[in-house]
Amino acid sequence: MTTKPTAQPLPISPRPRLTRLPDPPQKPDMQEQSPYVSRAYLILEDHFIPWPDVFVGTEGWLCYDATEVPSAPRPDCLVAIGIDVPRAELLAANGYTISEIGKPPDFVLEVASRSTGRRDYTVKRGIYAGYGVREYWRFDHTGGRYHDVGLAGDRLVNGEYEPIPVDTGADGIMRGYSAALDLELHWYSSRLRFWDPKTREYLPDLTEAKAQRDDAVAQRDAAIAQHNAAEERIRQLEAELRRRQGES
Repeated sequence: MTTKPTAQPLPISPRPRLTRLPDPPQKPDMQEQSPYVSRAYLILEDHFIPWPDVFVGTEGWLCYDATEVPSAPRPDCLVAIGIDVPRAELLAANGYTISEIGKPPDFVLEVASRSTGRRDYTVKRGIYAGYGVREYWRFDHTGGRYHDVGLAGDRLVNGEYEPIPVDTGADGIMRGYSAALDLELHWYSSRLRFWDPKTREYLPDLTEAKAQRDDAVAQRDAAIAQHNAAEERIRQLEAELRRRQGES
């Protein structure tokens, strides 16, 4: 009697490590631009922490192949959803190489600056569309002095970008919806805010998050103090009751 041989699993080849791209040079007007870039990055990074397959990056190279550096763009912020590359490896790579990661980013944001503003809303639209970036957003804190408008977004349709509707309300806030992030982007008092339509609240920035933490700590301390005071009052009443019972 012959037995059917047991199929042996094929060996799994380890995924090659990402190519480490060269350190990007500093931008010429970082002092004006960096606060807006950092705030957007930190807000989105904090929001997507619960999703291990989401990567939020900032100011690294974005290229299809590593040989394209240093002519490749360096988005101020990008978000990639549904990837299986460890975050630490992506950070160490100094950028996002599409051919190695397996998909383009879903969201790219450029923050306006004096030196790169015009390139953001002209040349880079074609570059990001060619890379297959699902959404490309632009924010100008000046309201349109560096970009053509204060807030604008494009969505990739059949390989080309089509404008995402951005409305300006009576309150002066510009609003546009990002389907990639399931968030609204708002131009609000020269700031970029992210509105969550599910919670109907803005995602907190670092200053607001610290204020919320401090308020929670203060409420906790007040509750502890109130509890301790109540226990002390009970002890005092019990002691008084025992004293009176001893006198009777």
